[in-house]
Amino acid sequence: MTSGQKPRAFRITPERDVEPDVATTPLAARPPQARIVEEPFEIVDAADGVAVPVAPRRRSPWGALFLSAVGALVSLGIGLSVERMIADLFQAAPWLGWVALALLGLAALALLAIVVRELAGLRRERKIERLRQSALDALGTRDHTGAQAVVQALSAFYADRESLSAGRARIDAAADAILDVDDRIGLAEHELLAGLDRQARNAIATAAKQVSAVTALSPRAIVDVAFVVFAAVRLLRRIAAIYGGRPGFLGFLRLARAALAHLTVTGGMAVGESVMQQVLGLGIAARVSAKLGEGVLNGLMTARFGLAALNVCRPLPFVREAPPRLADVAGELLRSAEAESK
Repeated sequence: MTSGQKPRAFRITPERDVEPDVATTPLAARPPQARIVEEPFEIVDAADGVAVPVAPRRRSPWGALFLSAVGALVSLGIGLSVERMIADLFQAAPWLGWVALALLGLAALALLAIVVRELAGLRRERKIERLRQSALDALGTRDHTGAQAVVQALSAFYADRESLSAGRARIDAAADAILDVDDRIGLAEHELLAGLDRQARNAIATAAKQVSAVTALSPRAIVDVAFVVFAAVRLLRRIAAIYGGRPGFLGFLRLARAALAHLTVTGGMAVGESVMQQVLGLGIAARVSAKLGEGVLNGLMTARFGLAALNVCRPLPFVREAPPRLADVAGELLRSAEAESK
């Protein structure tokens, strides 16, 4: 016996997955959590905690081949010109030829020293990046052996700093203690990096105030741009030196690219009048002079770049120590702007 109803299809809703325990889930396996904030400072501060290691860069083989070929041709041309010049000097006067050879030897020695310094700086940068990545891997997989290796490598990295000798001694004393991965890396972070973090925060705050003051008083826009670039370069080198980096020219370019990539990921490069009104908050930009508002904005951008440089140059991610926020290094700019507006 059949009924008069037509066949219908039903969609079975799958059961919702049980939410994992955040306390027991590894760091790398935790899903990203959305955070609802209301103030622009909170958005920027949340972005400052994002760990962005220097990613491997994909390079085109044809571009590398082109640059190598052009560099070889330029080197051959310069070498041939120098050889002909020295030969002509020997024909004109032998002592001039010997002077040219001596100058060539000095130039070659200086070039060798520059190359060695660049390679040493790149080596230290890669060592810092490997330490940070190894720490992230150990935290994500709960690898106790890896965490111990990271702590030992970090202690050896700062072996030449007398100011950190007490911290290294306390780390060595706790080497045989039974500690969790977070606690072991957090101990090394507190003993070796807490003081360096304070130095980096002070350097960022000082650079932000200087940029804000100079750009607020300078009469030309070209002066503003030049000083902002100069302050950013000096700040990046200062932060790298604080954490043990010794970047040469190539190392500096590599760090600058990584810091700008961090800013791009965290959205810190978005500027404009609407962003100025939001970041300055409370209508400050509308109540003070345009030049003062421009100086405060330039100071905030310098502080954001400094925080990105800190995240790139720091050999460990923030585990137990609180990451510096924009309000920590540039809050005085807003307070001074509010005071001027009243």
